[in-house]
Amino acid sequence: MTKAGVIPIYRARIAAGEIEYDPAQAAAAERLQDLWAKLRGYNPLPSRPANGWVGRLLHRKQVDELEDHPNGLYLVGEVGRGKSMLMDLFFEAADVPRKRRIHFHEFMQEAHRRFHQIKRDNPGISDPIPPLADMIASEAALLCFDEFQVHDIVDAMILGRLFEALFARLVVVVATSNTTPNDLYKGKPGRDAFLPFISLLKKHLDVLVLEAARDYRRERMQGLKAWYVPANRQADEELDHVFNRLTADATVHSSSLDIAGRKLIVPLTANGCARFDFSALCGVPLGPGDYLALATHYPIILIDGIPRLSPDNFDEARRFVTLIDALYEHRVKLYATAAALPDDLYRSGEGAKIFERTASRLEEMQSEEYLALRHLT
Repeated sequence: MTKAGVIPIYRARIAAGEIEYDPAQAAAAERLQDLWAKLRGYNPLPSRPANGWVGRLLHRKQVDELEDHPNGLYLVGEVGRGKSMLMDLFFEAADVPRKRRIHFHEFMQEAHRRFHQIKRDNPGISDPIPPLADMIASEAALLCFDEFQVHDIVDAMILGRLFEALFARLVVVVATSNTTPNDLYKGKPGRDAFLPFISLLKKHLDVLVLEAARDYRRERMQGLKAWYVPANRQADEELDHVFNRLTADATVHSSSLDIAGRKLIVPLTANGCARFDFSALCGVPLGPGDYLALATHYPIILIDGIPRLSPDNFDEARRFVTLIDALYEHRVKLYATAAALPDDLYRSGEGAKIFERTASRLEEMQSEEYLALRHLT
């Protein structure tokens, strides 16, 4: 079926009852079908002559001369409208020998690692961007990015030159995002220097707004409890069910966030959800910057095994308060197993009074009104 493109797979999933017909999704599938057709057999290999990373393979046309070099696609829309699902259908069907689908944040982390590795391996190199772009282009002529977003000034500064080099190497990009290109990195320091990248993005990617009326992620949340007590085996199984449902059975993987030169490991993540043990979040010396990064990157977070809190584990309690403040301010949806209901988590002793606000927020975060709020990045 993939040999016929995106539309047959989309229709088959509707027929199987896996998804419901949505006119906005169908229109997006048509656009992806068109791009699928243009990319059949697409394989513009960059060169790597024996004397190093220079030029192109002999007999390859330059980018300005290459006919039928298609623009990519930037699929933008509200959370839960099916953007990632559609891109996954496209990626599955794409008849491109070298292709890669990756979360954009993970891609940027990898790019930074490679950038610094090239500098370490080549002390005299003046510009690591061209060899970095050669490396990426040799691995994929089609790059599919999920959750394209820019929060970091270091990312903002490297993006323009890196993507200019990738587009010059004929790499086609398809991306999903909750933010229009014009609003990327908006209100952040140094944005004026970022504007040329936005122009470059709009030149090489067609922007398609997905205006699906239904929030499918929100629908998956309906009927799910957010707080499971006590934190026993049955609660663990129930939270497993929640995680599977919210990730829509997407491939679960580990990831990490780079925060001020440190790595915050995300042990389980898929489809905008991240899952942690309480000890991994609050039993180690993390701070507001770590929790802010989590809150802005993940619209849904699941926590296993929140214990009772008291002066005996005050450091963990203090970090938990900071974590919940960050999640609450950014409208992150929280699902957890815990030793007690929020009001009973911290019963007495120093810090119990301060925890009352956190308990109140935890209660509010389970409400229909809060669950309907848009995640703030």
